[in-house]
Amino acid sequence: MEWFSFFNFVTNFFQDLSVRYPKFQLDFWVLIGFLGQGMFTMRFIVQWIASEKRKESVIPVAFWYFSLGGGLILLAYAIRRMDPVFIAAYLLNPIIYSRNLYFIYKKKPNPETSHSNY
Repeated sequence: MEWFSFFNFVTNFFQDLSVRYPKFQLDFWVLIGFLGQGMFTMRFIVQWIASEKRKESVIPVAFWYFSLGGGLILLAYAIRRMDPVFIAAYLLNPIIYSRNLYFIYKKKPNPETSHSNY
């Protein structure tokens, strides 16, 4: 029941915005943009929590997954909006994030090829 009232609040909030500000249009692609921005923001929260737990700067694997997912969604949003500045900002990021994930998984030992000493 709480989710339903929260959903009503959010719906009413955005309807009120579109009445007060006619240029504000909430459509599918704006929601996609918010989703991408939310994922991109989560990477900082994940990194912050991991660093606080270890009391040192740490970049967990989840940081790179949120970076990749959020970056790809924001790139799709920028392409849909045909915003050249926004496209340029996110164009190369997925390559960098994927490369970091590649390095992380390349470094981990493969259980099939590693032999334990019993």
